[in-house]
Amino acid sequence: MKNFEIPDELLRPPKKGEIVEGEIIGVGRSAIYLDLAPFGTGIVYGKEFYDGKDILKKVDVGDNLSGKVINLDNKNGFIELSVTQAKKELAWKKLAEKKEKDESIEVKILGANKGGLLTKISGIPAFLPVSQLSSEHYPRVEEGDQRKILKELRKFIGEELEVKVLSLSQREEKLILSEKATEMDKIKEVLKNYKAGDVVKGEITAVLDFGAFIKFSATDKIPTGKEKEEIEGLIHISELDWKLIEDPSEVVKVGDKVEAEIIDISNGKVSLSLKTLKENPWDKFAEEHKKGEIIKGEVNKFDHFGAFVKVTDKIQGLCHVSQFGSQEKMKEILEIGKKYDFEILSIEPGEYRLTLKLKK
Repeated sequence: MKNFEIPDELLRPPKKGEIVEGEIIGVGRSAIYLDLAPFGTGIVYGKEFYDGKDILKKVDVGDNLSGKVINLDNKNGFIELSVTQAKKELAWKKLAEKKEKDESIEVKILGANKGGLLTKISGIPAFLPVSQLSSEHYPRVEEGDQRKILKELRKFIGEELEVKVLSLSQREEKLILSEKATEMDKIKEVLKNYKAGDVVKGEITAVLDFGAFIKFSATDKIPTGKEKEEIEGLIHISELDWKLIEDPSEVVKVGDKVEAEIIDISNGKVSLSLKTLKENPWDKFAEEHKKGEIIKGEVNKFDHFGAFVKVTDKIQGLCHVSQFGSQEKMKEILEIGKKYDFEILSIEPGEYRLTLKLKK
């Protein structure tokens, strides 16, 4: 007859704070008893019984139940257990495993504040920051108005979202979620089929002070039969047109159908340009003008580098502050909106750079 070795963990008595599991052998009006052989009988009673009512009403004699050891030997010789603490502990453990395996979780949004959305996972409060929302759900609010952002976020209360665990700390009871992470995996897979220089057709979905968002379908890059994916990218204000733009809505509006060129793909983010598909005015300007030539230009902006000068509708140059000695002196000599004669010091069409000197 063979000798079977019993694992050490089964021979070692439980310690305070450990999670144990046993079969329910008795259910009283205010107590539940568990068989924790060979170490004795466990009991859930008193405050722990009433705190765990929602859990305990779903179990009966013969069922297995987990509890956290809070007292190894009470006055009646029972091992006192907490089912609520055990549930919470096991929930944190499961969340850590989800994070480790990079698995998604469905959550129901229960509330919102100006920083993001609030929910609970297995009774544990969790937070989904605005910055971790998917591109589809991110609130496009001009000038970051907090009241408008909160109004948009409240629309998600009661909705279910697919998220991943971004970070967690059981000790600090902090659980941070990300919806963007679930979206990012799909986007990165689709974007493998794209490269800088590709031209896409899409629709403007939002216009903000720093640029415009465009959504384009990836169906032309996905094999037939696979689910349609839509990618959203950003056209920065500097990429909307060759001319200087103060307000992106001068060029595009929500709902506009446009063609744009992909200029960069990194970390699941797509940057696009409208101006690269338009005639480059710098090439023509470099052909028609040369160093040393005197041209007229209108001062349209002061910067710590100097004065920006509009010489055509789509070309502007820089008159460096060093020519004046100081910003104060520059602002005494030049006036916004006024035209002056400037000498061309250099033209670098490849760098979109025009350096000017005020002709005295």
